[in-house]
Amino acid sequence: MKLKSHLIFTLYTIYGILLKVMASKGKVRAISGQYPLVQNVTVTEGGTANLTCRVEFNDNTSLQWSNPAQQTLFFGDKKALRDNRIELVRATSSELTISISDVTLSDEGMYTCSLFTMPVRTAKAYLTVLGVPEKPEIDGLTKPAMEGDHITLTCITQGSKPAADLRWFRNEKEVKGAKEVNASGKTFTVRSSLQLQVDRNDDGVAYTCRVDHVALTQAPQQATEVLEVHYAPRVEITHSLAVPQEGQYLKLECVSKGNPSPDPVMWTKDGSELPDLDRMIVEGRELTFTSLNKTDNGTYRCEASNHLGTSSAEYVLYVYDAPTTLPPPTTPPLHPITPDPTALLGSHASDPTVTGNRDPNALGQHGTDHALIGGVVAVVVFVTLCLIIVLGRYLARHKGTYLTNEAKGADDAPDADTAIINAEGNHAHAEEKKEYFI
Repeated sequence: MKLKSHLIFTLYTIYGILLKVMASKGKVRAISGQYPLVQNVTVTEGGTANLTCRVEFNDNTSLQWSNPAQQTLFFGDKKALRDNRIELVRATSSELTISISDVTLSDEGMYTCSLFTMPVRTAKAYLTVLGVPEKPEIDGLTKPAMEGDHITLTCITQGSKPAADLRWFRNEKEVKGAKEVNASGKTFTVRSSLQLQVDRNDDGVAYTCRVDHVALTQAPQQATEVLEVHYAPRVEITHSLAVPQEGQYLKLECVSKGNPSPDPVMWTKDGSELPDLDRMIVEGRELTFTSLNKTDNGTYRCEASNHLGTSSAEYVLYVYDAPTTLPPPTTPPLHPITPDPTALLGSHASDPTVTGNRDPNALGQHGTDHALIGGVVAVVVFVTLCLIIVLGRYLARHKGTYLTNEAKGADDAPDADTAIINAEGNHAHAEEKKEYFI
C-alpha cells in the first residue's frame, strides 16, 4: 500500500517537473510572487475538517495536499491516498480544498500545501483535534448516609484534550472541590474530590459534577447524585387556639421530622393514656378535642421514634371559662351589679385596676380637686402664721409690772386701810413711775 502511494507521488512529481520545463520554454509563463495561502483548523474528535489552499495568481500550476507523514492526499483533483475519510471538495487552478471526516486524535498534526513552481513553494496548516471528555461519574456516595458521617465524593472524567475543568454544585450553588489532572497518551483524566460532613440539612440535596470543555459546544456533561441522610427525629407541638375556652374545638399537631419517618406518633396525658377517647380523637399526628371542658386540663405529650432515636414534646393545656355576655338593661338597676370574674378572664388588659392604666379623664378630675384643697390649706396656714406674729409683737410691746391700789401703799402702811389711803396719795407721783417702750 505504502509502495503504491509513493509510486503515485513520484509520478505526480515528474508530471510537475515536466510542466516546469514547458514553462521554461515559453509554453507556460510563470508569474512571480505565487504563494499558497492556508489556515490552521481546529475540529472536535469525530467531526469533519476542511483544509483549503488558495493561490491568488496561478498559471495553471498544480496544488497538492500532504499529511503530517508527508503522504500525498490529493494532487490537483487526483486522489493519491486510499482513505475513504478523505474527499475532494473543490479543485481549481487557484484553490484546492479537501475534507477529512470522522477525525481522530491521530489525524492531528502539520498538513502541507505545495505549489509546484520552480522552486516549489509550500504553506503549512496545523490541524488541532479536540478530545471530547466522557460523561463524568461520581464515586464515594453511600446510601443512606448517617447524620454526622464524613464522606468524600469523587468525580472522574476521561478522554479530554486539553484537560477538562470539573465544577461542583450543591443544588444550584457552586462549591469548591480539589482537582487532579493526569495525562493518558494524548488525552487527560481529570478528578475532583469534595469532602462533606453530612447532617439532616443534606437529606435530599443534589450534588452535581459538571464538565466544562471547549469541545462541548451544545451543553456541558454532568452527573448528579442525591444524598439520603438518616437522622433521629425532632418533635414540636402546634395548636389551633391561643386561649382555649370551654366548649371550643382544639387541634394539637405533633410535627416530627426524622428519616426514616417516625410514624406513628404516641399521645399521652399526664404520663398516662388519653382518658376520654370519645372527645379526644387521634388521627395520624393530630389530637383533636371536639368540645373542651375543665377536665381536659393537663400536660399532653407527643413522642416519636425511629431506629436512630426518640424525641418528645409537651403541651400544657389550661381550659378557661367560656365568656358570658349580659344583655343591656332597659332600666337602671336598683343595685350595682357585681361583674362576674370569669367574664373578665382574658380581658385584663382593658381593666385599669388590673393593668395600672387608669382613665386619663378620671385622673384629671381627681387632680383638680386635690389642687383646690391644697390651695385652701395653704391660705389657712398663711393666715394662722400672720396672726401668731401680730399677737407676739403685741404681747412684747405691753410687757411690765402692774400694781393694785393696795399694793401701791403697802410699803409703809401698818394695815390695809392705811395702804389704800397711801395709794391714793401717790397718784401725783404716778407719772414718774411710768415705763416707756420703744
